[in-house]
Amino acid sequence: MLDIAITLSFVFLSAGLVLATVRLLRGPTLPDRVVALEVIASLTVGFILLYSISYQVPQFIDVAIVLALTSFLAAVGFARYLERGGERHDD
Repeated sequence: MLDIAITLSFVFLSAGLVLATVRLLRGPTLPDRVVALEVIASLTVGFILLYSISYQVPQFIDVAIVLALTSFLAAVGFARYLERGGERHDD
């Protein structure tokens, strides 16, 4: 039963990653792409944590924490860039 739950979790994370990648590539605005990039980073953290739990590799939890912190700092940087009048394509 646990194997089915883990497999379904990987499938749903993969589907979310595909949808977020489509949003990243299609845009249409820079803030949409920034949000999609943050979603991709969060889904990647989820993948790493799920892999760590399912294959009992606790060292990868540290990797997930570092990626989450780096992603947060990138989000803050992008937000400051957009706030100061960064490139916008408002149609």
